[in-house]
Amino acid sequence: MTEEMKKKKESSREQAARPYRRRAPHREGAEQGQETQQGSRARGRGKNESGQEKESRTTAPRRSTRPRKTEMQDQSDLPQVKSARGRGRKKANGPTVKIIPLGGLGQIGMNITAFEYGNDIIVVDCGLAFPDDDMYGVDLVIPDITYLKENESKIRGFFITHGHEDHIGAIPYVLNEINAPIYATRLTMAIIEHKLEEKHMLSKVKRKVVKFGSTITAGQFKVEFIKTNHSIQDAAALAISSPAGTIVHTGDFKVDYTPVFGDPIDLQRFAELGKKGVLALLCDSTNAERSGFTASEKTVGHTIDTIFAEHKTQRLIIATFASNVDRVQQIINSAYKYGRKVVVEGRSMVNIIGIASSLGYLDIPDNTLIDVNDIRNYPDNRICLITTGSQGETMAALSRMANGIHRKVQITPNDVVVFSSHPIPGNEKSVSGIMNELIAKGAEIVNQDVHVSGHACAEDIKLIYSLVKPTYSVPVHGEIKHRMAQGRLAQAVGVPKDHVLMIQTGDVLEINEDFHKVVGKVQTGAVMVDGLGVGDVGNIVLRDRQKLAEDGIIIVAMTMDSASGEIVAGPDLVSRGFVYVRGAEDLMEDARAVLNATVRKCEEDGISDWAEIKNQIKDALSAFVWKQTQRSPMILPIIMEV
Repeated sequence: MTEEMKKKKESSREQAARPYRRRAPHREGAEQGQETQQGSRARGRGKNESGQEKESRTTAPRRSTRPRKTEMQDQSDLPQVKSARGRGRKKANGPTVKIIPLGGLGQIGMNITAFEYGNDIIVVDCGLAFPDDDMYGVDLVIPDITYLKENESKIRGFFITHGHEDHIGAIPYVLNEINAPIYATRLTMAIIEHKLEEKHMLSKVKRKVVKFGSTITAGQFKVEFIKTNHSIQDAAALAISSPAGTIVHTGDFKVDYTPVFGDPIDLQRFAELGKKGVLALLCDSTNAERSGFTASEKTVGHTIDTIFAEHKTQRLIIATFASNVDRVQQIINSAYKYGRKVVVEGRSMVNIIGIASSLGYLDIPDNTLIDVNDIRNYPDNRICLITTGSQGETMAALSRMANGIHRKVQITPNDVVVFSSHPIPGNEKSVSGIMNELIAKGAEIVNQDVHVSGHACAEDIKLIYSLVKPTYSVPVHGEIKHRMAQGRLAQAVGVPKDHVLMIQTGDVLEINEDFHKVVGKVQTGAVMVDGLGVGDVGNIVLRDRQKLAEDGIIIVAMTMDSASGEIVAGPDLVSRGFVYVRGAEDLMEDARAVLNATVRKCEEDGISDWAEIKNQIKDALSAFVWKQTQRSPMILPIIMEV
């Protein structure tokens, strides 16, 4: 056999071994202003709810360019998409679509992605992230949307996959800057509306509730909402079609064949899309490192029921995620079965349960819920509390109970506290601290087999790939290690390695069936929210806060004659967070001596410029303090004139 014949034979074997054949993507034209209803796959027309176009450009808020911790990992092993910047590049044949992640890659949270075709942009999700430990005083972090503000006239709408904070939390802040409609499923929209109402923005934002199977036309895009399962009800995947092809965005999902409420994930629709041809799959990476399948939410219900049966004489306190309505339903079911009244504690828990029950997503038997003030009217074995704080949040209801500062609930040795959750990475220490406080007060802790994930594990992800058969894999939603793991899964089911596209936040990925390149980079980053301030806390402010937290501050106050330049009062030293002054009187006295000597030298040298005097004081005092204490407090000279 010749060498050429051997190569041909090996090539044929490789093609035969491939699990699926990539198909040309299904291309659809679109006319703006149409809506298609696909209940039972029937199609009709309706009115488009897209907002008015707006040409104005606004100034970007101050943002942090400091990479978040999860973005600082080594990315050298990633199968990076080759950039076309700074070189001649292959031209795309036919129409292309751009995928522009503005957050959510390389981190947990702040999920937001723009899709652009011609003069049309749609945005999928608009989430926040919680601050890192060294972001002192920062309440939350939202994405930098400079690119969206610069292209506001192109934006046809925000399409939301589900109602978790990392997907909807930034909406009130972003839509305060951008005029665009929101499209979401029923429960998701209700949670968004509650947020907008709190910010007095409800009447300003156009909104449309979308049913599963419905398609919204937004410019040249058609967006279909597909039923999925997650740890919150009404989660959706999106099939985003344009003349360049169809992109499937899974949102956060799991494959649950026996959900507590509603229908299972619509795997049939994923398969139908795969038969027509899918250009790219943007898939949830959170649990890609975990083998097997994600367990059904109903398995937790059996465990909860067993806990009720085994602790009939004790009071039950169950901490879980406020948004997990199915989990709350199963707790209520068991409480009713065993004759217990249910008390709901925690603001977010009360809000979500109120919204879900009003829409019919929760079935609460009459006279089951009671107010926290009525606990004293019932014995322990007749009470079940459902509370926030499963992640050890400082001011959550469970934390206040554990620390003895809750006004209505005191922990006793007759309490059984159930943690129906797994600690989010980074929260382990806080959760452990709460558990220790509860145990010290005599409570019994239960935290085994009372939680299942809302995210797809490896075999679930491979199933979706096998059904969708995408030309390209674009792993999203997760840290680098999670996305890398999904990339390996995609290759395992037949996606070529060079079609697994590991893009980064801010990359402009341009693709069609025969072309893929990163053709640019847009401005992205973290905008920090502190109280009512949005974007006014940047790197300099954070650095000052870190320094104050680490070594404290020394304030030098003096008064100077504006005419002669002579110092007429002071200098005086005041310190906070540096040393306990009464215990370090000798150190402070020596510091005053150094300060006085520095001021005298400035006078002798004829230095009257305030800025130079301040620099001399900073340098001299910093050197002295470091030599004596190996600390570097912030030194703040204040000069007043008379």
